[in-house]
Amino acid sequence: MSYFLNLGMSEEEAKARIWTVDSRGLIYQGRPGGLYKHKEYFARKDYSGPPIKSLLQIIDYVKPTALLGLSTQKARLPLTQLSPSGALTSTFDYSQNAFTSDIVTRMTELNPRPIIFPLSNPSSLCELEFADAIKWSNGKVLYASGSPYESVEFEGKTYEPGQGNNMYVFPGIGLGTILSSATRVTGKMIERAATSLAGSLTEEEKEAGLIYPRLARIRDVSAEIAVGVIRQAQEEDVDGAKNLRDLDDAGLMSYVRERMWNPPQPVAPTVPSKL
Repeated sequence: MSYFLNLGMSEEEAKARIWTVDSRGLIYQGRPGGLYKHKEYFARKDYSGPPIKSLLQIIDYVKPTALLGLSTQKARLPLTQLSPSGALTSTFDYSQNAFTSDIVTRMTELNPRPIIFPLSNPSSLCELEFADAIKWSNGKVLYASGSPYESVEFEGKTYEPGQGNNMYVFPGIGLGTILSSATRVTGKMIERAATSLAGSLTEEEKEAGLIYPRLARIRDVSAEIAVGVIRQAQEEDVDGAKNLRDLDDAGLMSYVRERMWNPPQPVAPTVPSKL
């Protein structure tokens, strides 16, 4: 929502770009059975047809550019098993992707680069495995999960997964807040951290198709985020360290880097020589 609002959209215009789905399908006002209070804000006002329960059918109707998984559930598939006594028992299989091959294929048909973020943690509850996302989209997917995955090879190319985790921004937010002596952490400071993260990718990382910087550069990324957070605190006049306003961006970056903690290097114990 905040990203759309920052683009100049009204609250209603921003909400109109978000469709929510629960275990009973598309969430809309007037859905039979009613809605819990916390689901009403994003409930659609522009749909009055019969309930749409299938995610694939919802995708066909909405034609989304991005699909976010926040369910903490795999697919719930009926499973019939034969017990040791010979009786048939019915249960459910939760080992399959909630975002199936049909869903990924349809998203790829609708978008040249479908955005699919299965963000549920841990990886055992992730809605879509990275290798499946790459294979089913023919390498076109823009993918980020909540948990880490290994890179995969597909048709002679290596694909690196993104990890949509707050570990990227928390160090920079904390550092920027402390150094600016901010009186509080505002919503816009959090948003500035996110846009600073997005702008921190190197050309090499962009050419590799990454949507998050590599973790090996986390200190550089944290410094960039801290600078962004400090500047945002200044713009909102919640900064206590007014002297930092006199620094240009290069000077502020140097100031931040000089105050980043560096772990001490281990020193090998001295072995006394024999007399």
